[in-house]
Amino acid sequence: MKKYFLIGAAVVAALVSCQNQNEFTINGKVEHAEGLKKVLLYEADQLIDSAFLNENSEFRFRRSAEQPEFFTLVMNQKGFVIAAENGDKIDFKADLADTTGTYEVGGSEVSEKIRDFSIINNKYGKVFQSIQDQYIRLSQENPNASDSIVNVLMPEFDRNMDAFSKEALAFMEKNKDNLAGFYAANTLDPAKHEAELIKYAEEIKPKFPNNRAVQSFVERMEAAKVISVGQPAPDFELPTPDGKMVKLSDFRGQYVLLDFWASWCGPCRQENPNIVKQYNSFKDKNFTVLGVSLDDNKEAWLKAIKDDNLTWTHVSELKRWNGTVSNKYKVDAIPASFIIDPQGKIAAKNLRSAALEEFLTKTLK
Repeated sequence: MKKYFLIGAAVVAALVSCQNQNEFTINGKVEHAEGLKKVLLYEADQLIDSAFLNENSEFRFRRSAEQPEFFTLVMNQKGFVIAAENGDKIDFKADLADTTGTYEVGGSEVSEKIRDFSIINNKYGKVFQSIQDQYIRLSQENPNASDSIVNVLMPEFDRNMDAFSKEALAFMEKNKDNLAGFYAANTLDPAKHEAELIKYAEEIKPKFPNNRAVQSFVERMEAAKVISVGQPAPDFELPTPDGKMVKLSDFRGQYVLLDFWASWCGPCRQENPNIVKQYNSFKDKNFTVLGVSLDDNKEAWLKAIKDDNLTWTHVSELKRWNGTVSNKYKVDAIPASFIIDPQGKIAAKNLRSAALEEFLTKTLK
């Protein structure tokens, strides 16, 4: 009898093990859950499930994920990201009265790492929020000084951003073999950390071949690599206002600031005086500017060129965001700029204000 009992117990254990391997569970508890009736579960941006809280403010999800995927638990507008796959038994606990955004999670090593990065993210997020609150308060006190207020607060913003990016990059590198590193990578500014993100995408591509979020990121970085620093700048030919066809390669042998802008773009117009200053300072030192306008109104384009005293070469397809050249250069926001070196390679991207002057001063001695 004892022998048969042991065999039966082994069979039951095996069946239970097989069942667990076909799903993951999330057992959660919420403190200070006043007004909260159910917890929502999202995969990417899709609502996939919901669970009502019991009398002890507990909830449970049972789902299936054959590979590690990101899920977000949403409670009263607060979101908590976890990673789960079949076989995981995740324990989760959050206090909705806690304004720091901290929470407890166990049963998934990757989810624990994501929680650790959330602590880093929240730390710098508080500083960002403080800066934003200062801007709102000071702007309300002096509505005509918004530009001055930005200039005062921007150094603090940049310092906080640089410190956050340094920690996020270190976390990404340390966790490149799991989705926590990928989660951290997606918090970085791709314009500032393009080279690191392209390299990271190449490293993780074979590690998560079936993860949609990872592969979408890899595709974006592969597209970005074509126009990244060090790559040959894609050539093109566009008309000037008087119909003359101009190629980017016509400027080979010079440093060229390829400037994507438009008359209707406020930040572009604000940056134009700086470009005028740098053009006048360095035009005799093998430097020029080629403006590519995303206007669709020729008269507005020409008026802006005249009003802002933009005396360099200008071209446009007059198609706003539907131009072939802006699409070729992956321009999805303006102002956007590329510095092309005399050999036709991209030497720098999106340098504005003092950064542009610093680059030109250092390069064109």
